[in-house]
Amino acid sequence: MAQETQLAPEVRSRYEAVIGLEVHVQLLTRSKIFCSCSTRFGDPPNSHVCAVCLGLPGALPVLNREAVSMAVKAALALNCAVNPQSRFARKNYFYPDLPKGYQISQYDEPLAEHGWLEIDSGEQMRRIHITRVHLEEDAGKSLHEGFADSEEKSYIDLNRAGVPLIEIVSEPDLRSPEEAYEYLTQLKTVILYLGVSDCNMEEGSLRVDANVSVRPSGAEKLGTKTEVKNLNSFRYLQKALAYEVERQIVVLEAGGGIEQETRLWDSRAQKTLGMRSKEFAHDYRYFPEPDLLPLAVPEVWREEVRRTIPELPRAKEARFESECALPKQDAKLLAASPATANFFEAAAKLSGEPKSSANWILNDLAFLLQEMGKSLEDSPVSADQLAELIVLYRDGKISSKIGKEILRTMARTGKRAADIIAEQGIEQISDSGKIVAVVRDVITANPRQAEQFRSGKTATLGWFVGQVMKATNGQANPQKVREVLEKELAPR
Repeated sequence: MAQETQLAPEVRSRYEAVIGLEVHVQLLTRSKIFCSCSTRFGDPPNSHVCAVCLGLPGALPVLNREAVSMAVKAALALNCAVNPQSRFARKNYFYPDLPKGYQISQYDEPLAEHGWLEIDSGEQMRRIHITRVHLEEDAGKSLHEGFADSEEKSYIDLNRAGVPLIEIVSEPDLRSPEEAYEYLTQLKTVILYLGVSDCNMEEGSLRVDANVSVRPSGAEKLGTKTEVKNLNSFRYLQKALAYEVERQIVVLEAGGGIEQETRLWDSRAQKTLGMRSKEFAHDYRYFPEPDLLPLAVPEVWREEVRRTIPELPRAKEARFESECALPKQDAKLLAASPATANFFEAAAKLSGEPKSSANWILNDLAFLLQEMGKSLEDSPVSADQLAELIVLYRDGKISSKIGKEILRTMARTGKRAADIIAEQGIEQISDSGKIVAVVRDVITANPRQAEQFRSGKTATLGWFVGQVMKATNGQANPQKVREVLEKELAPR
């Protein structure tokens, strides 16, 4: 494990972190950005390649219209101004997984600019400004093995080369690793709501590079930044930023200077490691892509795309609070993904019980799914099945305890709640006559406890409720049991 710096709070307070993020998002098109090769993930290496994505001489790119529409949709949802005209450029650098020797990207004339995304900074809502959203092609993937012995081998898979990307570049507005985590979480949620990417970090659909520097608290001038790469989870990003901020403070406190460089996050060592000196824009020798015309996005097309934008998470969260009278935290959790929000809305509509639906989803069902290692998308209990269970509970047909057991059985067998109740004969006993009979038997069998209650030891009531529930195998309605007991135990 890495050596922790253990900065004293008074030392840490003398500095301010300045963080900006560059987020690469693969778009969910069926074909690549400049050719008709498939973008399907997981197929045999180099099975989705052609003359265009291999960069063979004479092959010309043809822009994928759907990729542009998806990029415009994301830009509009992030409150960006979509430029009527943008231009592709060649970004020159030489990696084995970039077969042309350059990447087709956008540079000085991007698709969209000047947006913002609102985050909860812990104390208030704060806007993080977005510099630009631009289109580009992805590179291939290098695979390495055997570097611990003499059989060193590297492989190139070019299936990913040419997959459409958007790069979302934030302003350096983030002031802590926690804010960076919140920004990424909110950004991912928005992208998922839009349906333009699956944001699967394990498959490389969402990748993050972080630019981080520190400066004296209250200073205006930015410090020298480092770029941190190899961040394949939000938690790793948060840890990497926390480490890098402290590392830079330690260097400055010791009288040293920060080098502008690219660093990698080593998750095993839990620290960042120097990789190479940081490139500048001129190092890439950008120039306009000669094989592609400028990209025109007229107002008609832009507004056509805008009409496809669904209700976004912040708006949905506010609606859940106002229309469903949910606590803010519950509303936020339910709006955190399209799958959860849709599941909740379906269950609430069918049951007519939004609060109860929220409780069952966020507590009992969530716990059960965690036990099973499943997500809500894979839930063996559907929204309409859960709604039926909620209605049975609301109508007094089952108790809360029995409801939890039924939910577990539903998940295991796929059966509906009503069928399980009928098969097991576990419907809640709400008939007053039956409850009175059991209560009287319990009181008769426990005269000492009954006398204690009548002499003022009212805590005994809970014990009696437990005895009645035990006698009815948990099927008696607890509220009615309590009411009958209070009446039957009253002084004669």
